[in-house]
Amino acid sequence: MSQRTIIRRHRTNKVRTIEDWVACEEPLEIRIEGRSIAVLMRQPNIAEDLQLVTGFLLTEGVIEDADDIRAIKHIVDPTEANSNHNTVDVILSSGVPAKRRHSADRTLFASSSCGICGKATQDRIWQHFPPLPKRVGLPEFEWICKTPDIMRQTQASFRQTGGTHAAALFDIGGQIRVLKEDVGRHNAVDKVIGWAIQQDLVGSELALLVSGRVAFEIAQKALAFRIPLIMAIGAPSSLAVQLCEGSNVELLGFIKENGYNQYRNTTLPQESACGIKN
Repeated sequence: MSQRTIIRRHRTNKVRTIEDWVACEEPLEIRIEGRSIAVLMRQPNIAEDLQLVTGFLLTEGVIEDADDIRAIKHIVDPTEANSNHNTVDVILSSGVPAKRRHSADRTLFASSSCGICGKATQDRIWQHFPPLPKRVGLPEFEWICKTPDIMRQTQASFRQTGGTHAAALFDIGGQIRVLKEDVGRHNAVDKVIGWAIQQDLVGSELALLVSGRVAFEIAQKALAFRIPLIMAIGAPSSLAVQLCEGSNVELLGFIKENGYNQYRNTTLPQESACGIKN
């Protein structure tokens, strides 16, 4: 979703006042059985909101699959002006264990990674989402290098506004299954995971491509859905590299037409990835 705006375009000593497009951004409150657990800033879309919430709940460890959700819908909060379509309430199935049902009462992964040391963060993630059993082989070199172009061809909102991130899922045959865009890169990842859950797809048979960089939270979300391969047009962070290394997730960055970087066995013995002496 986008909206029109008026801009002054400066180009080589010339200024023009024209109409342009910007990506919409609005808050989305997530509730579980009436209890508020999170507010995400996202690009509003009625159908994709439900996919976003589904993916978010899975990557936060609240649900394990679609069967854990009995009902999910937008609600109108009469106490808030203009709240239509900006609140989603989820009713969990009766079989969801209490420890997951009430996990949102504690600090969520998405809001707790900053300020916690890497080792403690990884250990906490692995308690909920254990490492994958083994590394997978990489797809063909030529196919990997083509994925950014495949993504760009599907980024309608980015072509119009230049203001959105994208995430896409590919199957093991190399076909793109879904692409979602959002003003938040994490939201785009949650949307494709939520879509895959709705389609009963298995994460272990998919690869994730993101349009920008791979931070720790994106690697954690991929691990939660058991995706064995993360690809990025940009760079990974040091914590993302460490989490993927310990989780048997293949991580590729800086994908271009002529190659990419594979991040494996990157631990430095005398110095951390951030340049701090151990």
